[in-house]
Amino acid sequence: MAEIEFEVECEVAIVGAGLAGLAAAKTLVDNGVDPEGIFVIERGNQSGTKNVSGGRIYTHNMAKVFPNFEEEAPLQRKVVRERLSLMAADSTFSLDYTDEAFKKAGQESYTVLRGTFDAWMQEQVENLGVMIMPTFPAIDFVRDEAGKIIGVACASGEFDEDGSDIVTNIGAKVVIIADGANSLMLKKSGLDSKPAPKPEHMAVGAKEVIQLDEKTINDRFALNEGEGCAWMFAGDPSDGKFGGVALYTYQDTISIAMVAGIEAIAEGETPIYQMLENFKNRPDIKPLLAGGEIVEYSGHMVPEGGANMTPELVGDNVLVAGDAAGFCVNVGYTVRGMDFAIESGYLAGVAVAKALQAGDTSKAGLQSYVSAVNDSFIKKDMDVCKNFAPAVESSRVFTEYPGFIGQIFRGLYVIDGTPQIPIMKKVLPVVKQMGMFKTVKELLKLVKSL
Repeated sequence: MAEIEFEVECEVAIVGAGLAGLAAAKTLVDNGVDPEGIFVIERGNQSGTKNVSGGRIYTHNMAKVFPNFEEEAPLQRKVVRERLSLMAADSTFSLDYTDEAFKKAGQESYTVLRGTFDAWMQEQVENLGVMIMPTFPAIDFVRDEAGKIIGVACASGEFDEDGSDIVTNIGAKVVIIADGANSLMLKKSGLDSKPAPKPEHMAVGAKEVIQLDEKTINDRFALNEGEGCAWMFAGDPSDGKFGGVALYTYQDTISIAMVAGIEAIAEGETPIYQMLENFKNRPDIKPLLAGGEIVEYSGHMVPEGGANMTPELVGDNVLVAGDAAGFCVNVGYTVRGMDFAIESGYLAGVAVAKALQAGDTSKAGLQSYVSAVNDSFIKKDMDVCKNFAPAVESSRVFTEYPGFIGQIFRGLYVIDGTPQIPIMKKVLPVVKQMGMFKTVKELLKLVKSL
């Protein structure tokens, strides 16, 4: 085997400059690794340019990586209002919840624009002396004669005379895979021996960011200055299939992200972009967006398998963090991934620094990362929620419940001059139509899945 030439050699190569990768880089420095020995490889023009997310971060663990984030980070609005809506074609049932607990230290969440938030994180890491290499996509691993990972092969953007891409090899004692959902590098690492994700474990998302002035947003969503709203919708928006819409308010924009299971898209007749357009034009949604200008549109694959998709986390000289490890949960009333990414990046940084100091970056030497993840809220929260998606998908939450609820409240609130009848006589026919025992059984199944 020909001797491998490295254009660059470092202690740690991090593939992906998102939340997990940047948190890992910052933590490595905090734990004594020379910043000049850390390389962060990013395929986008800068951190955040390739990221698509709903736009909300729970910050309970943020301070241990970036202690002054609340004063320095480009946070948009503190979420103080939670809304959840079940939609039928002609009706909407909503819950609106506010709580002073949302404002307490360690319990806050904020809306963020990933382009600016990730760029801020990149700046913090670069200021420490860490090298971040944008527009430099990782395409494979470099391995020694025994097949162990000893670096990363990157597309340089330059070409030979015959038109083939010139590859730049970066030598590294450890590689941290943090290149997001549908990770190319995870498959090449050998850590994920599972077959391709099942259709029910993946979803497709379409997102728009709509610009409105700050006062209009405050008025339309009943918010004070600096306050934000998170609003989840299920039922009719995804044509009665597994999926839904997440709406978040920012300082002077609103994001609307439509997510639907791949199976639902394949079986249905409505493409994801049309689902989003139909949602925006509903009579109860259109006034909220009136006068707004679309300033961003994006699409993305979304992992929905949760704990069922988690790969092996470590191998010889390699580990995986963030979305690449499947660290994401969607339980209908909230979607989490950013706090998992920050935590897994932090735990990866601690574990890799420890392994480097011990001179053992083998699979055994990196096992402290696996132990730390298993002891953290990441593993515990994902295990608690692992049965929710199958339970809710097999229920009537997206198909019949929104219409049933609409029938009940229509009987209570529509006054048209006909004689009123007792409430029970209005409700019982709908309850019988739903099937009392079937409904109770379904609801118990959903509760038990969380």
